[in-house]
Amino acid sequence: MHKLLCLLLFAICLWGSDLRAQLNKEYFYYVGRSQLIDSRYREAIETLNMLLRADPKGYEAYFMRGIAKYNLDDLVGAEADFSSAIAYNPVYTLAYQFRAITRSRLGNYDDALNDFREAINLRPDRPGAYYSRGVTYLLSKQYEKAIEDFDQFIKKENRVAEAYLNRGTCYLYLKDTTRAFEEYNQAIRTNRNNPDGYNRRGSIYMMRGQTDLALEDFNRAVACDTTYVPSYFNRALAWSALNRPMQTLADFDRVIALDSTSSLAYFNRAIVRSQIGDYNRALEDYDMVARYSPNNVLVYYNRAALQSQLGNLPAAIADYSRAIDLYPDFANAYLGRSRLRYLMQDIEGARADQATATTKIAEYQSRLRDSTFSYSIYADTSRQFNQLLAFDTEAGSRFERIANVENEIGLLPLFKFTLTQEGTIQAIDPETRHDMERVYQFIDDVGNKHLVLANTPSDMPADSLVALDRQLAVTLDTRIATWEDLFERGVTQSLIRQYTGAIANYTAAINANPSNAFLYINRSATQCEMIDFISSIDNGYHRISVETDPANQLNNTSTRTYDYEEAISDLNKAAKLYPGFPYIYYNRANLYCLSGNLPAALDDYTRAIELDPEFAEAYFNRGLMQIFLKDTRKGCLDISKAGELGIREAYTVLKRYGQYDQ
Repeated sequence: MHKLLCLLLFAICLWGSDLRAQLNKEYFYYVGRSQLIDSRYREAIETLNMLLRADPKGYEAYFMRGIAKYNLDDLVGAEADFSSAIAYNPVYTLAYQFRAITRSRLGNYDDALNDFREAINLRPDRPGAYYSRGVTYLLSKQYEKAIEDFDQFIKKENRVAEAYLNRGTCYLYLKDTTRAFEEYNQAIRTNRNNPDGYNRRGSIYMMRGQTDLALEDFNRAVACDTTYVPSYFNRALAWSALNRPMQTLADFDRVIALDSTSSLAYFNRAIVRSQIGDYNRALEDYDMVARYSPNNVLVYYNRAALQSQLGNLPAAIADYSRAIDLYPDFANAYLGRSRLRYLMQDIEGARADQATATTKIAEYQSRLRDSTFSYSIYADTSRQFNQLLAFDTEAGSRFERIANVENEIGLLPLFKFTLTQEGTIQAIDPETRHDMERVYQFIDDVGNKHLVLANTPSDMPADSLVALDRQLAVTLDTRIATWEDLFERGVTQSLIRQYTGAIANYTAAINANPSNAFLYINRSATQCEMIDFISSIDNGYHRISVETDPANQLNNTSTRTYDYEEAISDLNKAAKLYPGFPYIYYNRANLYCLSGNLPAALDDYTRAIELDPEFAEAYFNRGLMQIFLKDTRKGCLDISKAGELGIREAYTVLKRYGQYDQ
């Protein structure tokens, strides 16, 4: 209803007088701002899209849409919108400031600093730019310059605790813990309800060995915000330093209750559980770490030691081997595996591992004498790996770069004619998408009110589909079959996974009406579905998707290949019959992806977008292809456009790949 009202108002805006149009633009600005204030970012983007269609040079609308995209982690799209705002209003200070913030998050510090300089030159009286530039200097490790900017900000705004906290962190990186401590004290005096002040001051107490004072600060931090994870995490470290394992475990339990994917918390809890002899539950925790952080060497090394204690020597050897695969210089892992191989009577393997470890240790010791060489910490056999890890340690930061392999990002599926309960599936909107006149004429010809062109699964109940299929079978037996009857039976057969029968009916329909492009589209889609169904049975094939691993690889673990040539051939015929229909090229691009022909896929996605510049699904899939081809910026721009056009999956991708320069 709300969307309908917006469309109605927009129509009035276009049809009314200039004054009335201006009044309606102001209304849309008001609605967009309200949606931003209420954190309804996707709705705000839809509203601002309509506004920009009416006023393509509306720099404030670009700016507001940039804010919405930024809050959805669409950093590339936000940067593009801020740039558009600046292009139409070169003295728009806030656009420079927010583009700088966005570029800073993207790791593009040089351009961010240029934008901050422009914003400050335009409005030197505004303190916000100094604060944001100070953060950028801090992130780019220019600590003295960051302090200067925080000084400027504090002169104008001395009641912002975060400024003191950030300035204190700069001093901490400059090894001036006294000044850092003073800044954290000032932050606490400025805002006694901010847990960060207590957490950071408590960390300095921990560095000084004043654990009791640190614990007091962490208790205050917890009291300020009972849902703030760092407070519990830091307090757990303090309890551990005081040799209070049960309190330590309780706080790690709380961290995991608040963040069930915190591999660092599972890792630390596993260590504490091992220390108190709770080996089985420690093993469960290490399993969780391996699940959420599968490429971290420490989990396999520590789990190997635990498996050894539990007497599961083959599993322990496997974990040492995994640690060695990840870090071939890990001398400790060779020594551990050597000992276990000796116990397993693998004397030759044990000696080989011992020799490798000896070589690694000698190499490490020789490298230590070269001060210019940074050698792997895992070759240091004196290093302890069963100590608790803090948030900011080298290993800790590595742990928090989690790749959740269960959340793959796949291509959006093919478009085809399918059946739906009336009005329940969002069919293609003729007002915003490519001219659908021929599509609706085709649906009228078939004569089924449930028929739609969509790329979403049918929501028709299975028993209803079976009943309809039987009814169509009776119809085909009792009268001369028309192409419409045959097509409709092909749809129902496909939906109940009777793929051979579906293809036979589509083929008969094509023989009766060979010049209808839509018949080829559905036969092609069914051929593809049949291949996927067969592959799911033998587990030999997985649909193309972009992995969560930052390497941005396409995931196709197939040991078998499947032939999509017939399905592609059908789309080739459809393209000749209806060359202006973008969904043909979109579908063919998907099939080229599945066949591994990515250049052809990119060409077809581009062709689909040329025919329909609002084709959100084509932008999304082309974006994934470009990410795979390592053109991440272009890929994210396409994904951003898809999100702008309503594809919700876009923001999952942008959250994962948007900060590609970092």
